[in-house]
Amino acid sequence: MSTILVTGGNKGIGFATARRLVDAGHRVYIGSRDPERGRAAAQELGARAVQLDVTDDASVNAAAKAIGEAEGRLDVLVNNAGIEARKPGGGIVGAAETTADHMREMFETNVFGTVRVTHAFLPLLQRSEAPVIVNVSSGLASLTALSDPEHPAAFYPGVAYPASKAAVNMVTVQFAKAFPKLRINAVEPGFTKTALNNHTGTQTPEEAAEVIVRMAEVGPDGPTGGYFDVNGPLKW
Repeated sequence: MSTILVTGGNKGIGFATARRLVDAGHRVYIGSRDPERGRAAAQELGARAVQLDVTDDASVNAAAKAIGEAEGRLDVLVNNAGIEARKPGGGIVGAAETTADHMREMFETNVFGTVRVTHAFLPLLQRSEAPVIVNVSSGLASLTALSDPEHPAAFYPGVAYPASKAAVNMVTVQFAKAFPKLRINAVEPGFTKTALNNHTGTQTPEEAAEVIVRMAEVGPDGPTGGYFDVNGPLKW
């Protein structure tokens, strides 16, 4: 049984991932900015809750301390928490409307949050016999896909979200090289019906969780420094 932390695990893809991992027999911690929602989700799934705001150093460090004191190690970190830039009416913020503030907000959660949590939990991961990090990226992070006018992802007009997830991919590659004993991969869960996109996706959170769970359960001989969807490796 592995001890696993899923950030942003109280809803959407994170919640579906946590459910799958609990059902597989793992000890799962749900990280949530809102402690009440986190406790409610954990109670529903038979998981454990920890307050964790990926944009706040004190919150992240407190979560690492709490899990360290309770478990002594962490086997798997799923960096799932993320946001997307949208207009007040729900539309995507396009290139002409994108400001430095949009980029800053996006990177604070999606990139700096991923690095902040990873850094805080590295000591606990290094105590595991088979440590794993899964960074939830996006198909929109692929420069190959977005620069190909024939690819379905090329329609996406936003700048901040794809840029932030492309940065997550780079973080994944560089951390994987720096820590060869860890299995560190980025995953594309697919266009999923969640609050992030006003439930306009084409698949369910349960379907999206498939690739995350698969990569969370890789063994010491599994891939590292890669970018995957449910069908296999993706082009950067």
